Amino acid sequence: MATREERFYSYSDYLNDRYGKRAYRVAVDAGFSCPNRGEDRSAPGCTYCDEYGAQAVYQDGQGRRFFDRENMKSQIDRGVRFMVRRYRAEIFLLYFQAFSSTWAETRVLRAIYDYGLGLHPFRELIVSTRPDCLGDDVVELLGSYRRSDFDVWVEMGLQSAHNETLLRTGRGHSVEDFTAASRRLKAAGIKQTVHLIFGLPGEDWEHIRRTLELVIDLEIEGLKIHNLHIPAGAPMHNEFLRGELTVPHDERHLDYVIRAFELLPEKMIIHRITTDTPAHRLTAPKKGWPKGLFYAKLREEMIRRNTRQGACFGPSAR
Repeated sequence: MATREERFYSYSDYLNDRYGKRAYRVAVDAGFSCPNRGEDRSAPGCTYCDEYGAQAVYQDGQGRRFFDRENMKSQIDRGVRFMVRRYRAEIFLLYFQAFSSTWAETRVLRAIYDYGLGLHPFRELIVSTRPDCLGDDVVELLGSYRRSDFDVWVEMGLQSAHNETLLRTGRGHSVEDFTAASRRLKAAGIKQTVHLIFGLPGEDWEHIRRTLELVIDLEIEGLKIHNLHIPAGAPMHNEFLRGELTVPHDERHLDYVIRAFELLPEKMIIHRITTDTPAHRLTAPKKGWPKGLFYAKLREEMIRRNTRQGACFGPSAR
């Protein structure tokens, strides 16, 4: 749970509680694409997403656009070395991060996951994907990796619990698709993290609040919050240049994050609160606070408001 000093339950706190040692993810791009793009990963996808998808910053274009064993081994070896050198990591979690990492036939997925897991003594399997790529067969496959000492997590993009916004941003699935996929994962004992974007076109705090209510009702274990970023290669780039949308300032995002924390249960794990698009790929915002400064201001403001994660959690907050 969140300590009085921290004010919210961070992912690093969770990993320390879970393992008692320095545990880190090793992010891999296994060559997946997504239904929005088809086989060509450079084709337009969601309006806020560029051709790199959600790659780790330290990978940044190193993955292949198809599954390649040697390339995956190279990525994992490089990732493990990086985590040891930079963070003195002791425990490693295999993270299929880029694009939709369940968008393939189950026999192909099994071969990819098995190969990756066999390259290092990983303690978790984590896959990032979409709700429309989580059919019964995929959920069954993911569930087959669970053991008492080995967790399976699915990170699922929702971004907004409003179908109008999902249509506006070209998500290609509905809120109902997300809800159904979440329930299938829950029934299989697979832990979940949901991705949300604060500041999407046409949305204000009330939209965000209703999105959070859905996430809370589904008892999602983890949350990744992104402030709206517009990469230069994303379809939304042209909308921004035409003046058809704006990007919230960091002060507004800070307020959104704090108000969100207050509504969430104390046990929900906060994986991230800002977006990490590299500066050379970013159109807007151009002059945002560095990540460390944002976290410092967040803690300072939560102390000033005398608030913390879960402060308003419960039926009375609805």
